[in-house]
Amino acid sequence: MTTAPEAKRFRAAQYVRMSTDQQQYSTQNQADKIAEYALQRNIDIVRTYADEGKSGLSIGGRASLQKLISDVESGVADFTIVLVYDVSRWGRFQDADEAAFHEYVLKRKGIQVTYVAEQFENDGSPVSTIVKGVKRAMAGEYSRELSTKVFIGQCRLIELGFRQGGPAGYGLRRVMIDQNGEVKGELKHGEQKCISTHRVILMPGPEVEIQVVNNIYGWLIHESLTIIEIARRLNGLGVLPHHGLRWTSAKVQDVLTNEKYIGNNVFNKRSSKLKTASIDNPPEMWIRKEAAFEGIVPKDVFHTAQDILNARGVRHSDEDLLYKLRQLLERTGWLSSMAIDRSPDMPTSKTYAARFGSLKVAFEQVGYFGHCNFEYQEINRRIRRMHPEIIERTHAAIAQMGGTVWRDPKTDLLHVNRELVVCVLLTRCYTALTGVRRWHVRFDPAKFAPDITILIRLNDANQAELDYFLLPRLDLPEQSLNIYSHKESSLDYFRFDNLEFFYGMAARMAVLRPSRPVSAAGGTQSINLNHHWSAPHARRPAATTFADHHG
Repeated sequence: MTTAPEAKRFRAAQYVRMSTDQQQYSTQNQADKIAEYALQRNIDIVRTYADEGKSGLSIGGRASLQKLISDVESGVADFTIVLVYDVSRWGRFQDADEAAFHEYVLKRKGIQVTYVAEQFENDGSPVSTIVKGVKRAMAGEYSRELSTKVFIGQCRLIELGFRQGGPAGYGLRRVMIDQNGEVKGELKHGEQKCISTHRVILMPGPEVEIQVVNNIYGWLIHESLTIIEIARRLNGLGVLPHHGLRWTSAKVQDVLTNEKYIGNNVFNKRSSKLKTASIDNPPEMWIRKEAAFEGIVPKDVFHTAQDILNARGVRHSDEDLLYKLRQLLERTGWLSSMAIDRSPDMPTSKTYAARFGSLKVAFEQVGYFGHCNFEYQEINRRIRRMHPEIIERTHAAIAQMGGTVWRDPKTDLLHVNRELVVCVLLTRCYTALTGVRRWHVRFDPAKFAPDITILIRLNDANQAELDYFLLPRLDLPEQSLNIYSHKESSLDYFRFDNLEFFYGMAARMAVLRPSRPVSAAGGTQSINLNHHWSAPHARRPAATTFADHHG
């Protein structure tokens, strides 16, 4: 008797994505529907790429989709089909051509993208092409409509006096109230209200913090301190801000300019919709509710502070700036960034550098050709250009290894796989007259407390990377260190010629787990061959890993 030939089976990968606000699109629901589709068509699902809690507005931040495309383009993909629940799970790109581009990247490598819940076959026919284009446009339009509805709802709640997101700020506290206005409790940092009918308002914090806030206003108004001087005084007094160990200019600026300290609720000062760049909105677009909360700073004090800050921020013409610079040169006989910043009647040195391109150009405009170390400033500018390039390179390399990276825009710290916090530092090379090279670096581990610091030494010309040190937190010095070319250092154990070892730490690996324990009798056990993706623990073992690597 002749046996009928077995139907040909196809290998496929599935891509699933879920936004935080769409539980009906849970990755498990998508996977169930995809599995049903695959079973009916003799398809074996051999890979899963999942982006959970990720917006579909762009490919940025969607590490799994980036990994899928990277695997296909590099030729390591062992499948010929990609199964996706529907067009919206592939993405709600605001430009429908972007969705088509990412699909085309796979198609030109012989990989077919199939949408299992759609009513059309993605076979390239005119009808499917038209329907797919409409679906892509509808997916993007859904996000635009939802964004508008959410914004209108937020504006309405602001006008009613309720707080919409963001930390309370020093001296204030977030408090949850019910629909009757009764206080239900204080919300700690990171906590959110759990009942949809509850709202959040601001209330005064501890008396000691309220006194510090009013002291800040007093130092500005009565002692004419600059913002940076106020920050230094607070740090010198040991006053701790919220969620940080030091005051910065930005924290002081917020205390001195935010209307929440006089009880006003202001919204939409800045906006960033649908993954577009954040922009400052003109005051006529702000949504304001006055006397929404109990203020902790008198209104007349607040407005006096605004007048002082506005006077300091007056935009001078180029002629005014050069006139002040000439006056300073006549008084002191020399010019430097330090001389400018120490003069109370002068704009900052950064203002001159930004307006004229550099301090050197500004000084030459007033006839000063002193022996300023402009080469040092040029190296600083070069380092500032190199740092974001290295950050982006590291981000791409880790993503290619299957890891995920989030960069904190305020601190430039990299959060790898949600397990490891990494700081990237560049240090210049100083060459003495004797030929000895020295690299000096300052640390502030108490401020950011990264798990690993990647210290990059520059070469003699300070134009390229020389080598790399991967320093665990426990091995960091408290403040600074010097590395010399003519003597060995205890940190040589952590030195690498490239960052491949670090990238390998971020790689995700497949772990095979038994479906049931091994029997005591040593019988045959069944093994579940489904991949469970995980990463090695990246906190405490980091220090010992480096030491083991160097023996």
